[in-house]
Amino acid sequence: MRIEYKVINGSAQIIRCFGSDPVVVLPEMVDGYEVKSVAAYAFSARKSTEDLDVLVYRTEGDRTDRSLEMILAGERVEQVIFPDTVEEIGNYIFYGCKMLEKLEFSDNLVSLGSGAFTGCGRIRALKVHLYHGRKTCVKEILGDLWQRIDVEFVRGEQCARFVFPEHYEEAVENTPARILFTQHHGSGNLYRQCFYSKELDCGKYDEIFPLAVVQDPMEVLADMTFGRLMGFEEMTKSSRERYEGYLKEHLIEISQYLIKKLDLKTIKFLSERKYWDKETLDEVIRLASKEKDTEIVSFLMNERNRCYREQITTERKKKFAL
Repeated sequence: MRIEYKVINGSAQIIRCFGSDPVVVLPEMVDGYEVKSVAAYAFSARKSTEDLDVLVYRTEGDRTDRSLEMILAGERVEQVIFPDTVEEIGNYIFYGCKMLEKLEFSDNLVSLGSGAFTGCGRIRALKVHLYHGRKTCVKEILGDLWQRIDVEFVRGEQCARFVFPEHYEEAVENTPARILFTQHHGSGNLYRQCFYSKELDCGKYDEIFPLAVVQDPMEVLADMTFGRLMGFEEMTKSSRERYEGYLKEHLIEISQYLIKKLDLKTIKFLSERKYWDKETLDEVIRLASKEKDTEIVSFLMNERNRCYREQITTERKKKFAL
């Protein structure tokens, strides 16, 4: 990848990137300068004029054919990974990046330019590395986006996942009264208010779940539930019971969802926590067999034999006696 940059106050500011890979991985250092900022419109195809007074750096091991190099901007960008050194990104940096789906950065990023995510309707995931505590710029990013966003916080080898559902407003007319009122859809707006001084308030986040159950689809609720039960962030006993209650009530439906997206890791989690009973497990095996996923079927069959071997043997003896 070819990078255009400037040196500002002894550190590098990235201006533009050129290459062919839609997954852009920015370096921590360019020509001995630490990368601390990324300029306005850096990944936007709507920049009015290009900077001329720039320095050029090529990433190590770059073998990109010069004839294939393009400005990595607009619809050519699908994912951007910022180094831990970046502290600031400029105005309208992703303006019009319609194909952008994921961002990765650290809690060192503290300053976001205005309009940074204008037109970014496909962003679905944020991955945030925590080094200094729990303060991040996630709240500001979520405030600019209406769609569902999955946020993964990473601390060392641990991770915690939080789902922020979509939300949108609709103007509804009351014709007899000749007035318009705004109707809100989805619980996403409530979840976006679960921050205090740049920190996610997990307790407040968990308290909203009963409202989400009423407003959001099962897929969102299932991912939200597993994100909390499998993450490193603590929760109160009542919150855990609330998530587990929803899980047990919809276990077969949720299991079918996990099977369809081939999520063996979460299926193993269900077994480790002993959420199955034999009847439920038999039904889930039937559903997995229908999808013809041999790996999941094999795991579930082994679990069935391991957990209910004595009961299965007794049932077989009764059938034989008959």
